[in-house]
Amino acid sequence: MIRGMDRRPSLSLNEWAVLACLVERPRHGYDIAGALAPDTELGTVWRVTRQLVYRALARLQDLGLAEPRRSEPGAGGPPRAVYGASRRGRARLAEWLAEPVEHLRDVRGALLLKLVVARRLGVDAGPLVAAQRRQFAEALDALAVAPEPDDPVALWRHHSGAAVGAFLDALAAGGASATIPRAPGADAG
Repeated sequence: MIRGMDRRPSLSLNEWAVLACLVERPRHGYDIAGALAPDTELGTVWRVTRQLVYRALARLQDLGLAEPRRSEPGAGGPPRAVYGASRRGRARLAEWLAEPVEHLRDVRGALLLKLVVARRLGVDAGPLVAAQRRQFAEALDALAVAPEPDDPVALWRHHSGAAVGAFLDALAAGGASATIPRAPGADAG
């Protein structure tokens, strides 16, 4: 896909994480914030504070990717609006899960988030891993030669590239979903 031709608004990783929670099941903002807290499976990859969850929910609703489903009584407060992913939101998330990230620096955030979300939703991540390996093939080849040790930036890029290559190879060899185990005691959603 040519990015310049894509007229759909891009989403932040916060918004993708919130949308993924809504695709799992309808939820209210407080529940989503809990699913994205630091001590949860998703939160170990990408944390989103409650304030940012509500901001993401509003934007997703404005874009037609999320919609209110019902209201639930709040725990000692006002009723909570429960949101779910719209049909369009589900389709956008499925497209996003299939697209490789552009840069090696995006592996730690975006790619890991995609892999964990794919597993949680029962989506085969094998095609994403294969596409990601193709996306990075040229860059990883260029970084394969060890630079002079007096160039810390080049040395960092070399080792980072080697780590990403090994990670992708391990995912491809073991089956993407089998290679990313749930953290002990991780929130199942």
